[in-house]
Amino acid sequence: MFSAIVIDKNDEGQTVSVQQLDEAALPEGDVTIDVSHSTLNYKDGLAITGRGPVVRKFPMVPGIDLVGTVSESSNPGFAVGDVVVLNGWGVGEGHWGGLSQKARLKGDWLIKLPAGFTGEQAMAVGTAGYTAALCVDALVNHGVKPDQGEVLVTGATGGVGSVAVALLAKAGFTVVASSGKASEAEYLTKLGATSIIDRADLSAPGKPFQRERWAGVVDSVGSHTLANAIAAIKYRGAVAACGLAQGSDLATTVMPFILRGVALLGVDSVNCPIAPRMAAWERLARDLDKDLLALIGSKTIGLAEAIQAADDLIDGKVRGRIVVDVNR
Repeated sequence: MFSAIVIDKNDEGQTVSVQQLDEAALPEGDVTIDVSHSTLNYKDGLAITGRGPVVRKFPMVPGIDLVGTVSESSNPGFAVGDVVVLNGWGVGEGHWGGLSQKARLKGDWLIKLPAGFTGEQAMAVGTAGYTAALCVDALVNHGVKPDQGEVLVTGATGGVGSVAVALLAKAGFTVVASSGKASEAEYLTKLGATSIIDRADLSAPGKPFQRERWAGVVDSVGSHTLANAIAAIKYRGAVAACGLAQGSDLATTVMPFILRGVALLGVDSVNCPIAPRMAAWERLARDLDKDLLALIGSKTIGLAEAIQAADDLIDGKVRGRIVVDVNR
């Protein structure tokens, strides 16, 4: 038997509780994992609270991230005792996820956790940090180099933005952080930002073709912010876009793309192939100062506490990452 958060639905609506389940109830998969930690993402908050149509079938165990140790495997890529990490792949939406003491998954969804991370640290990074690493890799692989000029990070105090600032600074880039929180300037500077601009400078509608300023951009905001970032990219620069905090609209023109050769690089963390996943986690293991995880901030809670924490997360009462010790 093992404990898990279970979301179910009946005629009266959605129910959420911690339940004791038999291992035979686990879904199909070729790798069984003793989960040590998961984390609470915004998508998990929507699933648990029922405030967004995240769950695609019931009953469902939420949790789009997990780390743990392989206890059974018929997949040749994984052996008993391997420590593995999972991010995305629709887990917690259509396949039972990580807010559970056990998980059974497809080995094709897993990677081995790089040395240097504890389970708790890996989940403090979570999908947000892994997405940030994918964005940095996208810019570097496109050819954006530190000597080409400043790199902008929008939504810089968020989970993706904070890690992106730290990784870009470590890679030698001059990082400009965009934030609406003036009180966080010292925090962003400690992460590695050399200057901070007000998000209001980017969040209103602007001209589609502006003075060249940025060699590259990591954007988790979308809408007018992304349009303004694109409009000010230097010749043959690039934007790695991974979010839509401001909105999913994009009011721009083709001018930056055809006159400056600008590239808009879409970054998807959910169905990303294994090779770039591994490269992203290798960058995190190599370049993310573990001391900065404490600065970015995470709080570790027990499995049962995650239900109330989901409400707090959606209500905007949470700063930093929420790590869930599923055995606590």
